[in-house]
Amino acid sequence: MLNNQKIVVVLPAYNAGKTLERTYAEIPFDIVDEVVLVDDKSKDDTVEVGKKLGIRHIVVHDVNKGYGGNQKSCYNKALELGADIVVMLHPDYQYTPKLIPSMCHLIASGLYPVVLGSRILGKGALNGGMPMYKYIFNRFLTLTENILIGQKLSEYHTGYRAFSGEVLRNINYRVNNDDFVFDNEMLSQIFMKGYEIAEITCPTKYFEEASSINFSRSMKYGMGVLRVSLNHLMHKWGLKRNKLYSN
Repeated sequence: MLNNQKIVVVLPAYNAGKTLERTYAEIPFDIVDEVVLVDDKSKDDTVEVGKKLGIRHIVVHDVNKGYGGNQKSCYNKALELGADIVVMLHPDYQYTPKLIPSMCHLIASGLYPVVLGSRILGKGALNGGMPMYKYIFNRFLTLTENILIGQKLSEYHTGYRAFSGEVLRNINYRVNNDDFVFDNEMLSQIFMKGYEIAEITCPTKYFEEASSINFSRSMKYGMGVLRVSLNHLMHKWGLKRNKLYSN
C-alpha cells in the first residue's frame, strides 16, 4: 500500500519456471499488496513454481492466448482485486523489480497516470545485451511512432509498465490484438484518451532464459506497430474511425 493505494503486480508468464523465483524474490512487498501470475499454457513448471512461492492469485489458460491475451487476463484480475495501481512485470527477470517503488510513487503522487521503464534512456539496452539489430529496429519504430502519434517517448516497446486503475478502466484494452502489438495499441489508446506517460531509466538483461522474439516475428511486430500508428493518426484526424478508441 502506498498513499492508501492498493498496488497489484501482474506477471504474464510463459515458460518462466527457471526465472520466476528470482523475479518474485525482488518484488518490494513493503508496498506491493497482491501478485497475480497468469500462465499462458506453459510447457514447463511455471504454475508449480508459482504455487511453491505462495502466489495466491494464479490464472491458468487452457489454451495459449498469446502475449496480448495474457495481459488481458492480468489486467482483468487486477481490476477485480480492486487495484489502484497495476504494475506489469515480466517474470523472466529481464527487468528488475527494484524499480517498482519509483514507478508507483509517480502514479500514487498524482504526477503521472502511466509510467514506463525505458531501456533506451541511458545505455540500459546495449549494456544489457540487446542485439544491435533490435536496438536499431527499436529506434526506427519509436521515431516513426512519435512522428505519427505526436509524442516524444524514448521507446514504445518496453515490457515494464505501471498504470493507474483509472487508466485501465477507461481504455478498451479488451479489444486489442492478442499478440505482441497489444502493447502499442494500449499506448495508442492511452494517448488518445489524453493521458500523459512518464518514463524512467531501466537496466535490462538479455540471457538464455529471458523471453525474446525472433527476427521474423520482429518484422511482423514492426508492421503491426506501423499500422497502429497510422490508424491512430487517421482516427485523430477523423479520417477513419477505429474500434480501439471506443468505450
